[in-house]
Amino acid sequence: MVINRLLKDTIPGFLFVLAAIVLFYSCNSSDKKKEASAKTEIPNVSKTTPKAKPPPYIAEGKKVYRQVCLTCHQANGGGVPGLNPPLIKTDYVLGDKSNLLEIIIMGSEAELARDKSEYANVMQGYGMLGDEEIANVASYIRNSFGNKADPITPREVAAYRSATKK
Repeated sequence: MVINRLLKDTIPGFLFVLAAIVLFYSCNSSDKKKEASAKTEIPNVSKTTPKAKPPPYIAEGKKVYRQVCLTCHQANGGGVPGLNPPLIKTDYVLGDKSNLLEIIIMGSEAELARDKSEYANVMQGYGMLGDEEIANVASYIRNSFGNKADPITPREVAAYRSATKK
């Protein structure tokens, strides 16, 4: 009866009743939320391990590759069909290290036959690069474009140069 009188006579009475209803339902719903959260399991989120920092020869080799090799062998190492051979999963990149060093240092001749394809462009030698630069770019090539192979060290480059000096 009191509520009816408040509702009929004044707006504040109406607001009072409305507030009481909202309060009643909010208390009731928070209990439901507590029940639901008590039943909900939080999945175990494992911390992701940060990626290992790549060895320095990757970044340094990439710099040399961009300056010296990229134009002919392309950013993806795919080369240019009929002109410049690819560097992706080939025997001269992943095989014996001395083969790759020979190509980088001495260059290669026209009509180079690699992997059952012929490539017409002559590759100049880059023997003017230092041992570390050659080791870095060779190691970068051997570990980029989907390739996975042991890196080449500056000491191996120096040994190759000594063994091939005329």
